[in-house]
Amino acid sequence: MLRHYDALGLVRPTGRTHGGYREYSDADVRRIFHVESLRTLGLSLRQIARALEDPEFAPAELVAELIRWTEERLERERELLDRLRTIDASEPTDWPDVLRLVELVRGLGSTNAARRQQAVLTGPENARAPAELLAAAVLAETDPHVAGALRWALARAGGQGAAELIEGVRADDAGVRRRAVLALAELPTSPDVAAALAVALNDPEPAVRRCAALQLAAPGATEAVPTLIEMVVEGDNDVGAAEALGSVAADGHCTHEVVAALSDELAEPTAGSATRIRLAQALVELASGTTEADRTEIGAAGSDADAGSGSGSGSGAQVGVGADGGAALHGDSGGTASTGGESGPGPGARTDAVAGKGATVTSHAVCAVMERLARDEDGDVARVATAFLKMLDGSGR
Repeated sequence: MLRHYDALGLVRPTGRTHGGYREYSDADVRRIFHVESLRTLGLSLRQIARALEDPEFAPAELVAELIRWTEERLERERELLDRLRTIDASEPTDWPDVLRLVELVRGLGSTNAARRQQAVLTGPENARAPAELLAAAVLAETDPHVAGALRWALARAGGQGAAELIEGVRADDAGVRRRAVLALAELPTSPDVAAALAVALNDPEPAVRRCAALQLAAPGATEAVPTLIEMVVEGDNDVGAAEALGSVAADGHCTHEVVAALSDELAEPTAGSATRIRLAQALVELASGTTEADRTEIGAAGSDADAGSGSGSGSGAQVGVGADGGAALHGDSGGTASTGGESGPGPGARTDAVAGKGATVTSHAVCAVMERLARDEDGDVARVATAFLKMLDGSGR
């Protein structure tokens, strides 16, 4: 090394001994130590020579450049380390396995969405990508088509990768949290997955908690009800939310809670005609006896009402649900109409009609509310309720 320093003129010996060996003075030794110290910072020998000889050569600029180079090198090293760990986790049996995995990693790192999707979907049927790699990719993927392919591939892993997705539920980025919820929903149910979705249900970002509510909806899952009703009120995938509320209400023990929550929103004075129509249609969804044809007919009534909702009365009547699941209509004058004394089939008769199709206690609660909504001062809301009641009477088919 000293010979190299001498050849470059970086550190020249003061003299030589009679035997021809280089002889260094104390100043030469100090210079050698200076050279070695600067080398530890990553400076090249040419840069060191300039630093030691040129008094105009300011260190700040060079040090900043060294920091940038070092950061870039570390990033490349981290990528290499991650790639090696990914290959190690896949436990390849031969070099073709390694090459396929390297190709997948490169494909997922492409800036082209079609290339990323192709990397996920192509490959031998029996070749499974490491779940950790897929989980990291799905949390970062913004293209919906590529994300769907990644979730499909991750679901094939049989629950592996859940730990990375659960960690994603707590990420700072709302987009990452939403993607984590979507991916968790397609994994096999487990206590850890359910707990993570429950955490997401309280997320401050509406898109995250609404996604979690749709995934958690199951008979008796009342914790999802407030968010699902929020979706109906705001018209954000209200059809999906109404179907999810129907799933929750399939447990007869929480029917009253779901119907009461919808009725409370119907009674809100600030609820516009379009909002109240959506709430009424959500109540229809709770009636387990309605068929697809019934829903189509009632939905058509709602669509007609939506088209003319600008001319509705705007105030309408308010509906409340009692502790027994019955309903009461509160008009603008402050009076309350009860269920007694009505003409036509009452809630009980219509409940029997639905019960013949296998309905539960949900149908009775919904019929009670619909009887009131059919007399609502908002004609658009009344049309939806009337279509439902005619379907039960058999006259609207």
